[in-house]
Amino acid sequence: MIIDDTPGVVVVSAFDTIRREVARLSLEKLIADGRIHPSRIEEIVAATQRELEKHIQKLGEEACQEAEVHGLHERIVNLLGRLHFRTSYSQNVLRHSIEVAYIAGMLADEIGLDGKMARRCGLLHDIGKAADHEAEGGHPKIGADLLKRYQESPEVVHAAADHHESMQIDHPYTVLVSAADACSASRPGARRETLERYVKRMEELESIAGSFDGVEHAFAIQAGRELRVIVSAKQTTDETAAKVCREIAKAFEDRLTYPGEIKVTVLRETRHVEMAR
Repeated sequence: MIIDDTPGVVVVSAFDTIRREVARLSLEKLIADGRIHPSRIEEIVAATQRELEKHIQKLGEEACQEAEVHGLHERIVNLLGRLHFRTSYSQNVLRHSIEVAYIAGMLADEIGLDGKMARRCGLLHDIGKAADHEAEGGHPKIGADLLKRYQESPEVVHAAADHHESMQIDHPYTVLVSAADACSASRPGARRETLERYVKRMEELESIAGSFDGVEHAFAIQAGRELRVIVSAKQTTDETAAKVCREIAKAFEDRLTYPGEIKVTVLRETRHVEMAR
């Protein structure tokens, strides 16, 4: 918590967005009440947590109604409501999930697939972001594990697990969700990150990888979630290429601050070219 020099400004910061919201609301109530002492603080925080839980459940139920997705487990509905307090590059994740549900549903209807299933996959594709501060791993894996636990269909689980990866043709709903995800994220006004900051982050990833011996090229893709590195076949072996991959990932962990995970892929290629004349 930062009390700024600016009169009347208090900044509350936390990795857990729900706890941050509880703190913000509790502070507002305490300041308005004027009675600030330990027992009163505990009383206000407990009351605020109960109120916020009800509000979160209501937000999840409203999102399900808006996306026309029904029959979800109560815990999944609660996690959906929590996405209201999560942003990705300033884009509200709950609104983004509803948009993806709409777009995936329309795409499915156009090509003769089940629009209802596509909307369900789209609405739940980022559900892991509601719990990624509680579990290890990226939001796709966390989301897939949660959906599997609450007995969602394989199509929904796969859409959550692989919507950022190379999709398999035998899972068409994952391909639709990936396309809808890209449409929602890239539409004008969806995300407020400046071009300069974006380019700087990509260049930083590539420059760190390029500083290692044997690296010929490095390409940041997936908005910085993945780095593809090409190493020289003459300067490296398969064993040293694996070592370079581990060292680059370790360098990112030590030098950078970022949400989720960054996947590092190292490619080593020997190419022989001859001209027949």
